[in-house]
Amino acid sequence: MNLNAKPRTIFCHDNLPVLRGMNSNSVDLIYLDPPFNKGREFHAPIGTTAEGADFSDIWTPDSVKDEWHNQINDKYPKLYKYLDSVGDTGSRSAKYYLIYMAVRLMESHRVLKDTGSIYLHCDPTASHYLKLLLDTIFGHGNFRNEVIWKRSSAHNSAKRFGPIHDTILFYSMSDTFTWNRIYQPYEQKYIDTYYKHVDKNGRRYCLENLTGSGTRSGESGKPWRGHNPTTRGNHWTPFRQFLGGDKVPPGSIDALDYLDSIGRIYWPTGGKGMPRFIRYLDEMKGVAAQDIITDISPISSRSRERMGYPTQKPIVLLERIIEASSNELDVILDPFCGCATTCIAAEKLKRQWIGIDVSHKAYDLVVERLNAEVHPDLFRGVPDFRTDIPTRTDVPYKKTPTQEDKFYLFGKQNSKCVGCYTTFEIQHLEIDHVIPQSQGGNHERDNLQLLCGHCNRVKGDRPMEYLKAKMRAIA
Repeated sequence: MNLNAKPRTIFCHDNLPVLRGMNSNSVDLIYLDPPFNKGREFHAPIGTTAEGADFSDIWTPDSVKDEWHNQINDKYPKLYKYLDSVGDTGSRSAKYYLIYMAVRLMESHRVLKDTGSIYLHCDPTASHYLKLLLDTIFGHGNFRNEVIWKRSSAHNSAKRFGPIHDTILFYSMSDTFTWNRIYQPYEQKYIDTYYKHVDKNGRRYCLENLTGSGTRSGESGKPWRGHNPTTRGNHWTPFRQFLGGDKVPPGSIDALDYLDSIGRIYWPTGGKGMPRFIRYLDEMKGVAAQDIITDISPISSRSRERMGYPTQKPIVLLERIIEASSNELDVILDPFCGCATTCIAAEKLKRQWIGIDVSHKAYDLVVERLNAEVHPDLFRGVPDFRTDIPTRTDVPYKKTPTQEDKFYLFGKQNSKCVGCYTTFEIQHLEIDHVIPQSQGGNHERDNLQLLCGHCNRVKGDRPMEYLKAKMRAIA
């Protein structure tokens, strides 16, 4: 495993530095439920389990950093132009929110395995913007689904249709992604309509045709016990999954005899009509899960699962996602883990998991929920609690920038300090880290720049926007 962070760990930290510190190609599945750009503060109610958990969903120029602009522009210049235009065609807050999300999605893409997937939970406030980010970063061809979750039965709105759904954008890293088909129980109306027969043992069943359209000249076109499918323009099509493996050739008269011997043929009374196949309800997996989820209800005010966290999602929703897009022992990452629903669902399904959240309350909640919902006292002292940043082990570690790095940057910057834009000789410029080392920055060239001695001292171990603000104040 390429993972450089211990599973069952909660990082209480801004998720961007933590993501930057994680090894590439180390995670199987990412689910993230970030802020939705709602323009307000969220607080867990007093007296609830999650009391003390809160987050801001208000986006201003102070919400983003200059380094993020540069990182996006360097890797995805067209995306940067798009983000810049959002501020002109949409709201300014949308632009700052999307810049915040873009750099985190870029790191998410890096840490996912080639067989991995990402599910981004959002709502119509930002889903259309976020899809363009994901199309650019993950590739339009890797878009799998826009999943609609009906999160409320009704919502009163005076001048519009009631908004009752969230959107979950599902992307894979490649065409060879992990996928396990998920089935949902049949609705009672469907059962009553199609499985209306009950045998002497109380098992519900339906009757299905034993023939398919078109005639055949082989054995599947021969008469069987007085019934000739050819006269009806059909041929026999016995259900091969019930034929006991390779014991009986499918499409043969022997296959029909075998099904009759195990009680799977229905004979119409009086010999009228074609024999039919008996299919029992209890042997059916259900209906394949669809991209509109209406069978998972939101967490009610009286639910035992309810923590009081402002945006808590039901655990069965996360279980469906994790079961579909991962296998046992796979690594699941939630960069906005909040009340730890993803972590709990992953633990129940025997996956490994890592959660990240700025609030220390996330750790308290995951410990409480592990003990209450998975196994009492099993997780005493677990998960690990970390406030630092993991150190990557998948790239050669450079102890310090080299002189060759300085010559390269000198040419790239046209002899100028990127702080004050003054031209200097190379000996009067100093190497600085765009993303400070304390925030997960490394010594690679894409994280290095040249500053004059004055600008370097002003910036110190702080982000570039601090230096920019100081330079504007002086000007």
